[in-house]
Amino acid sequence: MKNDVQVVVVGGGIVGASLLYWLAKKGWTDTVLVERRELTSGSTWHSSGQVAYFGPQEEYTRLYTSSIQTYIQAEQESGQSISFHQPGSLRLASSKEELERFKIYKPDFDQRGIPYKVCTPNEVSTLHPLLEVSDIFGAAHTTTDGFVDPSGTTNALAKAARGMGASVERFCPVISLQSNANGWLVETEKGNISAKHVVVATSFWARELLAKLGISVPVYAIKHQCILSESLPGLVELDREVPVFRDSGISGSARQEGKGILAGFYEDTPEFWGLDGIPKDFHEDLFDAELDRIMPNLERLLHRLPSLGDAGIKNVINGPLCMTPDTLPLIGPVRDHKGLWLAAGFHVGIAVGGGSGEFLAHWMTTGAPPFDLKAVHADRFGNDMPTELGLERVKQSYNKFYQLRNQTKIV
Repeated sequence: MKNDVQVVVVGGGIVGASLLYWLAKKGWTDTVLVERRELTSGSTWHSSGQVAYFGPQEEYTRLYTSSIQTYIQAEQESGQSISFHQPGSLRLASSKEELERFKIYKPDFDQRGIPYKVCTPNEVSTLHPLLEVSDIFGAAHTTTDGFVDPSGTTNALAKAARGMGASVERFCPVISLQSNANGWLVETEKGNISAKHVVVATSFWARELLAKLGISVPVYAIKHQCILSESLPGLVELDREVPVFRDSGISGSARQEGKGILAGFYEDTPEFWGLDGIPKDFHEDLFDAELDRIMPNLERLLHRLPSLGDAGIKNVINGPLCMTPDTLPLIGPVRDHKGLWLAAGFHVGIAVGGGSGEFLAHWMTTGAPPFDLKAVHADRFGNDMPTELGLERVKQSYNKFYQLRNQTKIV
């Protein structure tokens, strides 16, 4: 293992791997990523893998678009398949206001060369014959959206980064971070590493690791549930994949998985986990199903996708997911700690991980972010947000994830 490097990236999920890749692309190859277990073993491995050119918050849609480009590029460079399915996506308009907002966005997508169309309910029905469309006003259709394999994509990034000279150390838990005259000392179970820069990309573990330095970061683990259905007759009969769809009325999304569907929900009252510390023996674990918590969302999904009622549920995936008070990630330098950076708080890490890696790598290698994106800056909450306030804000924002914000300009 390298013991004196320019950068240590702590965390081997999609975000850490993306950053390692982009640092190498920008010439910083004296780097090492340290992961406590296997790559993706935090929350990446049980992600639905959705990627999109249309993000739920317009001000950082660039991170969504550059993520897809990053993954395709890493696949080409590494030879590792990302299993990119590209059936497109539909963002359903459950109100006239949503539909008008979709229309406002179109010139921005046209300017960036992203295929985008505002559809009528009849057109939605043609694209996705299984959907109930009588109570929607239309949809935004992005034809090049889809989903990737989270594990394959993460490994493609890591493999491509290693091919450029970066290193990856698996089964290498970090014990502590200590600043010194030369930068940082990273204490691991395999030995110490000196580095000029350290990036904490450890998802919901970041709060505990940084607390030892007196740094408070409002990242909290939530039990997030998805359901995997049995085969739906309507899908069995189709010779193509139907688009992913997102619905603010359901507060959830669904995509095709085989001949069934994989759907995830943002319920009204999220359940936090590990607030007193992530259990030391937590590995690639899932929680027991808690369908009662998502039953209102599931009932709305059954209305939108009636054939699901005849198919039944094959599996419930209830795993930890990382949230911040405003649902946006923490990216950038940690104030008053030179050389310490954050890339944490991602609950849609696959969707924005590639673009976030590029964004932060540019910031680190040039001294400034590539474009103004204060909404994700790591220091925006300060260092003194009470835990109770942070949790309350998560509760207020969690089930509003698929509701569009008031901005009318995609930055």
